[in-house]
Amino acid sequence: MTKINKSVIYPICIIFIALTGCQEKEINVSDNFDQPGLSRIWNTDRMEKQSFEIQSKVVHNGSGAAKITLRTGDMHEDGIGKDKPTERDELNEAFRLHSIEGAEYEFRFSMFLPDTFLISPVRLVLAQWKEFCVGDSCHNDSPIVAVRYSAGKLVISLQTGDHRSNLYETSDEIRNKWIDFRFLIRFSREQDGKLIAYIDDKEVVNYKGITSYPESRGYTLKKNRYYFKMGLYRDIIPEPMCIYIDDYSKKEIR
Repeated sequence: MTKINKSVIYPICIIFIALTGCQEKEINVSDNFDQPGLSRIWNTDRMEKQSFEIQSKVVHNGSGAAKITLRTGDMHEDGIGKDKPTERDELNEAFRLHSIEGAEYEFRFSMFLPDTFLISPVRLVLAQWKEFCVGDSCHNDSPIVAVRYSAGKLVISLQTGDHRSNLYETSDEIRNKWIDFRFLIRFSREQDGKLIAYIDDKEVVNYKGITSYPESRGYTLKKNRYYFKMGLYRDIIPEPMCIYIDDYSKKEIR
């Protein structure tokens, strides 16, 4: 099984960004998944090659949409401490597109779960924003913001310490239809952080406050960085899952 060695990959990349200045000056990118190949705005370090395809049978707009199929054993990662082992297939935004503490960003994307999508009580994350850690100094922290789907319940969660808060949850059926997500996010260790979320153009979260883990948990950059991933991330189960994704965009709000 493939294991992710974050302690090697991430420090090299963040040092490269710091030395070369290759961070985007102003972020404004999109991907409609209409082209045959994967856009360069994504890294594939969280994805098995055979698990991703661009197809035209299930689309939101245009001629194509991404299809991600997670099979047991994909991108296996051992649990740390009391955590369970996990598996994943996710699109991970390129290092140069990472969000910077204090700046504000808008994210949009659409997701489709087929009507046969397994309803299971295990952990399942469809999209997440993680705080970047240099080396092994940080806690084994959960995503700051996550879109979760477990036991038939869709949840938007926020976590900046030991405890997680569910800012929105619904048990309404979300399968067999496109769901449009829009997030306005400012990551901050201070009270000026922001998280506003819309589902199908309806505001479901309006949070102002801390949206970052503190320096005491090992995040020691002067301005912390945060990265976005979407796809399928779960505790290990034998059944496969697939998800369709379309109309992704990210832009910095000046």
